[in-house]
Amino acid sequence: MSQKRMPLTDRMRGSGHALMALKVKVPDPLGHLLDLREISRGCSCVRSTIMTCFVVLFATSFGEIAMAQTKDDIETRNKAVVQASFDAWRAGTGSPYDLLADDASWTIVGHSVASKTYPSKEAFMSEVIRPFNARMSVGLKPTIRNIYADGDTVIIFFDASGTARDSKPYENTYAWLLDMRDGQVVKAFAFFDSVVFNEFWQRVKP
Repeated sequence: MSQKRMPLTDRMRGSGHALMALKVKVPDPLGHLLDLREISRGCSCVRSTIMTCFVVLFATSFGEIAMAQTKDDIETRNKAVVQASFDAWRAGTGSPYDLLADDASWTIVGHSVASKTYPSKEAFMSEVIRPFNARMSVGLKPTIRNIYADGDTVIIFFDASGTARDSKPYENTYAWLLDMRDGQVVKAFAFFDSVVFNEFWQRVKP
């Protein structure tokens, strides 16, 4: 009487279980014996490591993109705020000094009679801006050459001209570096032609 043969799929399944149950050794190209169970576990570790690296790289890239977008947003917003203040200055409806925080410092760089660091908005306005305006019969009007932004800093390069009380023109070229925070200027550095400024300041009395 012939024995009933086990289906092929069952025989293969059984063989596979038996193979994995055995400590089967196979030679690697260098002649060492490798354990199939260790190879299987190693493959799982490799797959896990690859997935982890992929997740980390994706998260890092996404974070860098988000940071870049945030930096771009800040720069765009700061440029727009400064541009609007200069537009108001030119129209006679406002001034960039309106952006100064109360504790903002303003440094006039160079060797003009006004060159130093003013520790607050009021110090700068009372010692420089109000005495300057008192020397003018027609106030300064700015013409922007260019405006740049890098993070929280806005750099504006512009010309400004007006008429002094003695009817002579005042013209100068300026570069301002403005450190911004929450739409306000918290620190500023100003560059201009000290020779032109000094001649005007000493010639015209407020």
